[in-house]
Amino acid sequence: MTADKVGSCLLVSTDEVGRPLRLCRLRESFWNLYVKGCDEHYLAHILRDHSDFIPEMNYVAVYDERIVGNIMYTKSYVIDDKGNKADTLTFGPLCVLPEFQRKGIGTLLINRTREIALQKGAGAIIILGHPRNYCRHGFKNCKDYNVSNAEGKYPFGQLVLELKKDFFAGRRWKFHYSSAYHVDENLVRVFDEQFPLKEKQFRPSQEEFSIACRAYLG
Repeated sequence: MTADKVGSCLLVSTDEVGRPLRLCRLRESFWNLYVKGCDEHYLAHILRDHSDFIPEMNYVAVYDERIVGNIMYTKSYVIDDKGNKADTLTFGPLCVLPEFQRKGIGTLLINRTREIALQKGAGAIIILGHPRNYCRHGFKNCKDYNVSNAEGKYPFGQLVLELKKDFFAGRRWKFHYSSAYHVDENLVRVFDEQFPLKEKQFRPSQEEFSIACRAYLG
């Protein structure tokens, strides 16, 4: 376990600190945000046992002895037109409790783990997320680097942070994220039964998410 004090927030790298509570925090952060209910707490539960999980990049943010945020990473990769493969990194879920959002905690988690990615010699971090949350951290749309999804399309929310200059230059690539993100909704429902009952409701953010998921730049 490693820990870094950043301002009033403690960043802790470990897969065991407050694990049950961390799953509750994930559930609180994502509940009814993108869909009715959420599956991110189940995803975090299964990620740690997947071969693509990177435990040394699993960080929690602690404020006043309370877990308020979490970031998790997996291995991913891109393949060019000639079949050459290059390893990349992907983070998600990244969460911050609603009452602690817009206070820089997500930035602390991203910056700390980006430092580790650089130390590991990673060429890029590729994620699926809303540009408004990540462009401030240097992410650009995948089309700017000719990195499509596996189907050859350029999703609005597929974002790239190039860590090595010209890592993608001169070639076209297809991005492949870890199979760990393929979640069985039936298992999510069973897993969620062990948590306190919460009402599934519609929120406008769900429609915004649906639109973003169907948007492509080409």
